[in-house]
Amino acid sequence: MQPAHTFRNIGIISRPRRSNLSEVVPPLLSWLKDHGIYVAYDQETASSLAEPSEGRSREQVAAASELLLVLGGDGTLLAAARVAAPRGIPILPINMGSLGFLTSFMLEELYPALEDILAGRLTISERVMLHAELERGDKILDKQTVLNEVVINKGALARMIELELSIDQDFVCRYRADGLIVASPTGSTAYSLSAGGPIVHPSVESFIITPICPHTLSDRPVVVGDNSIIEVKLSAGTESVFLTLDGQKGIPLQATDRVRISRAQQLLKLIQTPNKSYFEILRNKLKWGEA
Repeated sequence: MQPAHTFRNIGIISRPRRSNLSEVVPPLLSWLKDHGIYVAYDQETASSLAEPSEGRSREQVAAASELLLVLGGDGTLLAAARVAAPRGIPILPINMGSLGFLTSFMLEELYPALEDILAGRLTISERVMLHAELERGDKILDKQTVLNEVVINKGALARMIELELSIDQDFVCRYRADGLIVASPTGSTAYSLSAGGPIVHPSVESFIITPICPHTLSDRPVVVGDNSIIEVKLSAGTESVFLTLDGQKGIPLQATDRVRISRAQQLLKLIQTPNKSYFEILRNKLKWGEA
């Protein structure tokens, strides 16, 4: 539980082309206006309104807000996390998708959650994020901060790729695989889980390194402390390889490129329902105990 805070500026970020946004957004805007809240919303949210309205970019919405309300699934939340975390803005995630490990509030819980937030009744989980740097030669070509995972994977028709893994400058092994996932604890229930990685509680300060379809069956997932510096190097001759960040941005890689992954300085503040524990969410989403 966090100390009471009065939010007067709330931003809305929505999943693109969600069919029921037109039913949700107009009454939501009226409710917020009646409670004296200034609202900034993105272009996707604006497109759901009957009267023409110009939305802002997501960066502009975050810059004008003290809290972000995300209407969508986990993919929408991952995009919102990149603009919220650097500003220290908490996110209230409302599940309008399907699975939704991160969007723990259902649509029917929207207004009770807002009432609790405006009354200062907040339950916030701080989530570790990953900082990734792409190095080519002696130059850093790109830097990104993501919530779930950094993935190095082969193209659709490419052969198995070769990767060298080092942790804190200590050589670990050389993989022949379809790719490699470096995930945060939050991302342990995403791509890493489908590739055979473990589920790690968000409070565990760790990174999960999971090979994708490794050639050697003894190549298993590894969990290391999140104070580690993880470096992955492409072997010479490797072709058609991509660096994928939270499944939303892909960057073509070249042979001998290096990807360096560390803990990001900023944390994501994620508002959670006090009525559902982490394990209850897992049971519901993964159908544990069901025949």
